[in-house]
Amino acid sequence: MERTEPKRSKERPKWTSTTNRHSRRQALLAGSGVLTTALAGCTGIGTSGANRGTTTAESADGEGGPVVVASFFSFFDFARNIARGTSIEVRNLVPTGLHGHGWEPNAQITREIVEADAFIHVGEDFQPWADRAITTLEADGVETALINAREGIELVDLAASLDPEEEGVGEDRGRDPHFWLDPQRAKQSVDTITDGLVDVAPGDEATLRDNAEAYKDEVLDRIDADYREIFESAERNVVQLAAHNAFQYIGVAYDVQMRPLVTNLAASDDIKPSDITEAKETIDEFGIEYIGAAVFETRRPAQQLLEETAVEAYFPVTPYAGVREDWVESGWGYEEIAYNINMPTFEVVLGNKRPEEAGPDGWAEQWRNFE
Repeated sequence: MERTEPKRSKERPKWTSTTNRHSRRQALLAGSGVLTTALAGCTGIGTSGANRGTTTAESADGEGGPVVVASFFSFFDFARNIARGTSIEVRNLVPTGLHGHGWEPNAQITREIVEADAFIHVGEDFQPWADRAITTLEADGVETALINAREGIELVDLAASLDPEEEGVGEDRGRDPHFWLDPQRAKQSVDTITDGLVDVAPGDEATLRDNAEAYKDEVLDRIDADYREIFESAERNVVQLAAHNAFQYIGVAYDVQMRPLVTNLAASDDIKPSDITEAKETIDEFGIEYIGAAVFETRRPAQQLLEETAVEAYFPVTPYAGVREDWVESGWGYEEIAYNINMPTFEVVLGNKRPEEAGPDGWAEQWRNFE
């Protein structure tokens, strides 16, 4: 599926730098350092702005409406599409170029959350800093509404290859948290976020719900159908990834075996010799020529497999956990990343297409063995 631009005719929100916003919570911040101190102490990071998020979507109606902040890129993108044409401003808290799972923010992010009208998060035990923020907000009686994007989602069991030390997520221990990779589960998250945005901007309810239905029908259902076509067309149902265990929902949804090199949930976890050995066996057994490598993770394991096996090249995959600067400049969201990163790579690693046939013009040259 070669695609560089979405089919929707509605104008997408512009991405700009975040700015501080004065609100009813400013008095609380000015009068007490409790919140800032509590979260800075938990994260072990000072008050420098170096880790502060830099991407946001402005509301179509300009400043002055409710501000909603998100702890994870995918749900920021869902929210900005839902909020298009309303008074709501949506901001992404995770800085450009960082993976949204393991990031630890500084105290400035505390101010962003406290000043916001709503905070979209991924549920407990996925982002420890977000859990600490929520605990502190509730203890101090801050009025920021909490929108749990995972609420009501049916999670799947963790892969059998998962490191036995892994415990899973909160009350769903033993379950995989990366549900948003399945477009159908993502649709349920869109509904939850929509309900939360309606609560903070009831006057925009009609537009919010119309946008949500359009996004589910025109984007997520189309992504689902195009993914299904890719995997059903493949002669092989095994994908080798030099990445952490984040892609199982694609495997479950489309009946394909995802073989991650890192078999636990931590994107920053060390690669064990046994992981490399197992990957080599998979590559030999299935005659794999190309593998996927995670955009926001180290490429050293992929390079090692390139040197020590018959693999010819690696190409990019991402669980939509963050964005590169050039993606921000191009206005890419969940939809564009699916069509310009993940889908072309799955076409190649499954053997459906040669690299030069996949993706938009120049894709193979840009992404082959990327640094």
